[in-house]
Amino acid sequence: MSAAGPHTSMRERFREQVREDVKAAALEQLAAGGAHAISLNAIAKQLGVSGSALYRYFANRDDLLTALVIDAYHDLRDALAREVDTGKPATGAEERIRRVGRAYRAWALAEPHRYELLFKPPLPGYDAHTEPLAGAARSLMAIVLGVLHDLDSAEAPAERPVPYPHEEVLAARSAGNSQFQLAVSLWSRLHGVVSLELGGGFAAMNLDADAIFENEIRVLLERLDRVTH
Repeated sequence: MSAAGPHTSMRERFREQVREDVKAAALEQLAAGGAHAISLNAIAKQLGVSGSALYRYFANRDDLLTALVIDAYHDLRDALAREVDTGKPATGAEERIRRVGRAYRAWALAEPHRYELLFKPPLPGYDAHTEPLAGAARSLMAIVLGVLHDLDSAEAPAERPVPYPHEEVLAARSAGNSQFQLAVSLWSRLHGVVSLELGGGFAAMNLDADAIFENEIRVLLERLDRVTH
């Protein structure tokens, strides 16, 4: 979520507060009925303003959805970053992978409706590949690349792994280098197992989701070890 700076004008602060109120109401609708339930007119009624007034803050429902998706990417990114980059003891890549994997799953389980927004178009015709959305997705890849940065190094781990800068994420993607491929593999496997759990696949088969997830992390680490050594 965004925050007003110390020199923000009163009008700008009011505008930002209204946008946050609209997004909060939209998240309630999302949790209750999915993306199809999001309605600017219903939000306007809830907030006690006219429907036309809200269009000064969001051009349409797609514009509001884009804001929700970007917020979700950033919140997930921050949850992952906290596990590898805030005051924790220096660790190697394998421990960082465990931490990030568990944080990824925990966020998804706590925010299932927002997690779903990230990985499939929320509505027919919605363009999920615009640059703002792609940039938000790259912020997640920046964390994953940072987690893997010394996976194949025998040296002591860096004290605080830093997420890759935007330009380096783009360069790694364009080059298709091995580290980027490993990052995609890590993300794909985490997404696969978490999506099965959220979709009820494990519960339907009476499987222990905790045990499956921890085993998936172990198998992933073994695979990464074979690739890098």
